[in-house]
Amino acid sequence: MSKEQTNQCCCGGSKEQFTELDKVLAKYEGQKGALIPVLQEAQHIYGYLSQEVITRVGEKLAIPTSQIYGVATFYSQFHLKPRGRNIVRVCQGTACHVRGAKAILAALEDNLKISAGGTTPDLKFTLETVACIGACGLAPVLMVNDDTHGRLTPEAIPGILAKYE
Repeated sequence: MSKEQTNQCCCGGSKEQFTELDKVLAKYEGQKGALIPVLQEAQHIYGYLSQEVITRVGEKLAIPTSQIYGVATFYSQFHLKPRGRNIVRVCQGTACHVRGAKAILAALEDNLKISAGGTTPDLKFTLETVACIGACGLAPVLMVNDDTHGRLTPEAIPGILAKYE
């Protein structure tokens, strides 16, 4: 194992990042109801909640990992797998559905070579479906990070994705 590999913690981060988690855990030590804020801060540090992070949180807060997994899987804000740098959200609401959201999703899946809910192997993109983006007048709509793209056609998808490469 190389020196670089031994300096990595469970989440691909440095041991210094794991030290950040320990600081967060120390800040909440002994506080009831600390689990959600701890998980939020841990996810902010690592980008997602790995098994090792969940185990560490459980040990330090004296909470069974099964309970932590229950919380992490209940709330959609938490992610148990690495996510891409660019989050692509495709609206599946009624207006978008009627105006071709299914074809937009298919074009995204074809271009990214992943299914909805997946992340590209290079961690550039995560593809998600959402119930409504709230831009019905622009249907069909998708968002990449905080950018909204509307009145879409499947042919427009490669150009949109290229902006985020």
